[in-house]
Amino acid sequence: MPEGTVRKRKSVLYNLGKYKVLYLMFLPGILFLLVNNYMPMFGVLIAFKNVNYADGIWGSPWSGWDNFKYLFSTSDAWEITRNTLAYNTVFIALNLIVGVGLAILLNEVKNKAMSKLYQSLMLLPYFLSMIVVSYLVLAFLGKDSGFMNSTILQMFGGQPIDWYSEPKYWPYILPLVNTWKNIGYYAVIYLAAVVGIDEEYYEAAVLDGASKWHQIRFITIPFLIPLIVIMTLLQIGRIFYADFSLFYQVPLESGALFPVTNVLDTYVYRTFLIGGDIGMSSAAGLYQAIVGFVLVLVSNTIVRRIDKDNALF
Repeated sequence: MPEGTVRKRKSVLYNLGKYKVLYLMFLPGILFLLVNNYMPMFGVLIAFKNVNYADGIWGSPWSGWDNFKYLFSTSDAWEITRNTLAYNTVFIALNLIVGVGLAILLNEVKNKAMSKLYQSLMLLPYFLSMIVVSYLVLAFLGKDSGFMNSTILQMFGGQPIDWYSEPKYWPYILPLVNTWKNIGYYAVIYLAAVVGIDEEYYEAAVLDGASKWHQIRFITIPFLIPLIVIMTLLQIGRIFYADFSLFYQVPLESGALFPVTNVLDTYVYRTFLIGGDIGMSSAAGLYQAIVGFVLVLVSNTIVRRIDKDNALF
């Protein structure tokens, strides 16, 4: 055995003995990762099989690419892909712009008690179940007793609208609902980064005559860019995943809204309910994961070429 290999093995064994306590502390995290993230990858086989419960996963016959062909050969393939990508793109943009904006505004609230109150009020919707949110939306948009029809539209002399039968409004309603529910989470994350900026930068800027807008533009935003890149890349990685509850619960499964609310996740769910084909469902999940992985790599490569320090890896 070469001397270099022997020396390397001795070094590994030495490090294992020396840092055994740290490795033992590291072990639960590794086990958790293996059980929850790597062992379920065995289920990828289902995407390439015609699964039946009698034979099990191993015994079921292989179907090759048939599950993927079915997924993309349907007349709804373009519609669900378009909706999934378009909505998630809008969600990413709103989470970034509104989240950063609210974080900066919260940082300007000097009263600590009021700042904590505002943060709590913004974060509260994030912890609400989407079922609760769907009923809140119904109370607002209901045809007969909804707040919009019974109060706001009447104030301006408008006619009641059957919101759950009019697809044209929902490309605006769903982003608003998603932003209202999740923006507190993103605002708090960005606020933590804003609070961590050294006050000396702002003091020096004030001495130089910089306005509040210039302080935000040339100090706050540049310091937030690394976090913005990380948060955006993480969301891009899930751009082919839709918030199932948002698109399933909030529109109340209204068939008239399917052209603008049907996304990949809801389509797979409905297909599984009708046909019970777990192979096609698994194929859709694998497709989402691969596309998300590729998008993260591509996005990170672009960021790395622009500014290597801000890349995720």
